[in-house]
Amino acid sequence: MNRTAQLASYVVVLACAGCGGKNTDSVVQAPGADTTVKTDLLEAGAALMQNKEPLEALNAYMNGFHFYNGNMKGQMEAHHYCALLNEDVTQCLIFDGNRKNAKIMGIEYIVSGTLFAGFPAKEKRMWHSHVHEVRSGQLIAPGIPEVAEKEFMRKIAGTYGKTWHTWHTEQERELPLGSPKLMMGFTQDGQADEAMVAARDKRFDASGAENRKNRADIEYPPIDPEADAWQKGIVVQLETVVRKDNNAIAHSAH
Repeated sequence: MNRTAQLASYVVVLACAGCGGKNTDSVVQAPGADTTVKTDLLEAGAALMQNKEPLEALNAYMNGFHFYNGNMKGQMEAHHYCALLNEDVTQCLIFDGNRKNAKIMGIEYIVSGTLFAGFPAKEKRMWHSHVHEVRSGQLIAPGIPEVAEKEFMRKIAGTYGKTWHTWHTEQERELPLGSPKLMMGFTQDGQADEAMVAARDKRFDASGAENRKNRADIEYPPIDPEADAWQKGIVVQLETVVRKDNNAIAHSAH
């Protein structure tokens, strides 16, 4: 594909962010009173008058799956709304749905293989590869033409992600309670819950088998051996620590 065609594919991806597929509601309802008329008016005014450039930059939509680092049984669907900062860095907000009631579950930072190669080994342990997510067809960009999605996935395949979830709605937590958790991506067939993937595919009229076939000719780069450290039994998570001197609560990684 020449540069012009490739650029056209990326434009389609950005233009269609969030379109396609059936709506997915959040799995929890946060406690609290309904908004008042005054609050609704203030919100409407803010929507019309305030600058929201950082939010408007979230113009690429991907849907995939995560699991808790150190606990593969803790799996969930994740809706990514992303902003491409440049050719090597992307930042995403992660939601538990794609409708207005969706809860922000966390964030994901995505970097190119070139940048990742320069990270120290200790840092690399917190990042996961995207090769299997793309190759397996689990990662999708709903609502865009197949050719555009393929070019987008070609770019994502060689990247690495660092993901923290702050609201664990798949555990039916109605508020963002507990510590942030480091998340990982699947690296082999048979790891993701088949029913979870099938339910997502049905809602979006997607086919993992067709995606796998369509993406077979993508040149998948070798995966940095320091990524996906959970496969070696290296687990990084935060734990809450109460300091005895002033009872302050702090978080430490282990």
